[in-house]
Amino acid sequence: MSENEGDKQLLHLVFGGELKKLGGTEFRDLDALDIVGIYPNYKTAQAAWKAKAQASVDNAHMRYFVVHLHRLLDPEAKGAGSE
Repeated sequence: MSENEGDKQLLHLVFGGELKKLGGTEFRDLDALDIVGIYPNYKTAQAAWKAKAQASVDNAHMRYFVVHLHRLLDPEAKGAGSE
């Protein structure tokens, strides 16, 4: 993927796995986590998340998440918007 010169890189991680309980965030098997990838912005991360979530819709315990890595890397940064 190429970036425009003015675009700020806001890294996002998409991953998922089978949860122990519905509504929880504890995974059944950490070794079986699906690390989908790291994306340069929220829009592409959301598209990857949506594709994986829709593909696993038959398993109620399977959940995918988007983690805002840019917030972890630079927690003092302002202007990240709603991403």
